[in-house]
Amino acid sequence: MAAQKIIQDQDSMAEIMPDVITAMSSLLQRVSETNDDLSRPFREHQMMSAFNALTKPSISIRSYMARIFKYASCSDSCYIVAYIYLERFIQKQPFLPIDSFNVHRLIITSVLVSAKFMDDLCYNNAYYAKIGGITTEEMNLLELDFLFGIGFQLNVTSSTYN
Repeated sequence: MAAQKIIQDQDSMAEIMPDVITAMSSLLQRVSETNDDLSRPFREHQMMSAFNALTKPSISIRSYMARIFKYASCSDSCYIVAYIYLERFIQKQPFLPIDSFNVHRLIITSVLVSAKFMDDLCYNNAYYAKIGGITTEEMNLLELDFLFGIGFQLNVTSSTYN
């Protein structure tokens, strides 16, 4: 009975979730799975980062983004800008590929940074940490690492956005 309720909740959330979030979650799922396969032989030699979890989170990327959508109250443009920030981060941090061990933390951090920069109203780091299932201290550290990782380049031109 509880499993049926969860499925119904996910189905109703999928109906109202903007296409941009669905597309972003699908793309990040494919990228992380591809990088998992490519980096498996090198995992023990891979650069460690605050974004890397010790184990893969049990929540799917789609469910994680649905959770963020449900509780963060971000604008649709916030998610587009968050994706642009992720692109910038990966370009500047080529030795930290998006994989199943870091994708969730990268998502929550990019959405947090985007919401703070783009939206008029934004929740604090403690609230985002709760949404993301991490501590406030981790959220603070991830935000700082992310900002340095993108070189504090928060402005997005209209041509980049489009």
